[in-house]
Amino acid sequence: MPNDKEKLKSGFYEKELRRLQGELCRLQEWVKVKGLRVIIVFEGRDAAGKGGTIKSITERVSPRVFRTVALPAPSDREKSQLYMQRYMQHFPAAGEVVIFDRSWYNRLGVEYVMGFCTPEQHDRFLKACPELEKYLVEGGVQLIKIWLEVGDKEQKRRFEARMEDPVRQWKLSPMDLPSRSKWFEYSRARDRMLSATDTKWAPWFILHSDDKKRARLNCIRHILSLIPYKEVAREKVKLPKRSMKHAYDDQASLKGRKSVPEKY
Repeated sequence: MPNDKEKLKSGFYEKELRRLQGELCRLQEWVKVKGLRVIIVFEGRDAAGKGGTIKSITERVSPRVFRTVALPAPSDREKSQLYMQRYMQHFPAAGEVVIFDRSWYNRLGVEYVMGFCTPEQHDRFLKACPELEKYLVEGGVQLIKIWLEVGDKEQKRRFEARMEDPVRQWKLSPMDLPSRSKWFEYSRARDRMLSATDTKWAPWFILHSDDKKRARLNCIRHILSLIPYKEVAREKVKLPKRSMKHAYDDQASLKGRKSVPEKY
């Protein structure tokens, strides 16, 4: 195992990631069998690595069990609803893990800092949020909240990479540059949020994400440690033989159809 000062070698990272993803698949079966309901909230500064971390969790599991929710800006109709209303419709049923790529905590972060909600709305939700989460947990939902903390220099480097790299430019949102200039406003909003909502029933876990590979491995390992699970015995599967009843040349029947050009 590399020490904290060493850069993770690609071989070690890929091998460990694959091992942990295998454990997530075992967890997935346990969630289905036991009918668990799990919510994982990912929050953090822009360019903190939320998307990549979530992808590392979900790329080997079933989207029917692990659902990712990344909501766009609210519509005019949604703005007229109760604030939590548009999030609650995505909450898990039995046998589901729902991952929120940003969540109701928008109200205590970007909405507050950028002036999209009033100070009164912010203060009201700051008080209501712990009670709402307590209601969820007491109702049988396991709520895991992870805050990705990226440093000043690393955030700057990632923003600059997005500006230069055409395959990353889509990641630049209208909120990214203002979030960079309002670094300390976001820090103070984060501190207030953590102070009010880091509770016994729904604690926050800080994930340091300057090193993306380490952050992903640490995150998956931590999630696995928070949800006790056992390997579920599977029935042995036997591949049936292809029946030759009604056999015909099923490739000849494709001749003359349009095909995708084979350029590679």
